[in-house]
Amino acid sequence: MRTIRIHVDQPLSSGTELALPSQASEHVARVLRLTAGDPITLFNGDGSDYPSQIASVGKREVIVQVQAQQPLQNESPLRLTLAQGVARGEKMDLIVQKATELGVARIVPLLTERSEVKLDASRTEKRVAHWQAVAASACEQSGRARLPEITAPQPLEAWVRELPADDMVRLALLPEGSVKANQLRFSPTGGVLVVGPEGGLGERDVSALNGAGFRGLVLGPRILRTETAGLAALAALQALYGDL
Repeated sequence: MRTIRIHVDQPLSSGTELALPSQASEHVARVLRLTAGDPITLFNGDGSDYPSQIASVGKREVIVQVQAQQPLQNESPLRLTLAQGVARGEKMDLIVQKATELGVARIVPLLTERSEVKLDASRTEKRVAHWQAVAASACEQSGRARLPEITAPQPLEAWVRELPADDMVRLALLPEGSVKANQLRFSPTGGVLVVGPEGGLGERDVSALNGAGFRGLVLGPRILRTETAGLAALAALQALYGDL
């Protein structure tokens, strides 16, 4: 039987009752057509699932009683950050969704030299909230109980200057790259992977990355689209060093 998992952005504990958020309530009542007594699993990103039961279904809200807490151990041992040049339209949604399913720990949207997407303060806030919702939905589907952190979009050069001085592996997908995935060695701090937008990374971007110790990762003889490249690299790294 399929497990229905719902993300709620609030504290959870065994024995408590709570009303689901309006969008989740509508999904449970109208789309899934669940009724009182049906099982449901909640999670809030703290690393646990909370098996629950629907107490009541009303016209405007669904009340759920939390029955237990079940810590999950399904996060990848390889902590990866995807620093993705912001892609147009639904491409970015796809990247966020699939990167979450592949176990990425953090997503940093980057504004690069060749970025075509322009975001003002208002649009930035809305896009980040939208991407966070996409990631939460991907966690519901994939069984993750921790949401990846998604930062606000930021210029690549400014982001590079603020990187901490640690032993995290620094990689960038570049056509002229020479490092292969099976040649890497990861420390417990994991790694960060930079992927350019549709037009690729510009000369200033590459110069900034080289100056910060990034190495060019090569995936093969073909040039991949931005919505393919990062996901293919994440899958390869998880297969070699993570839990795939």
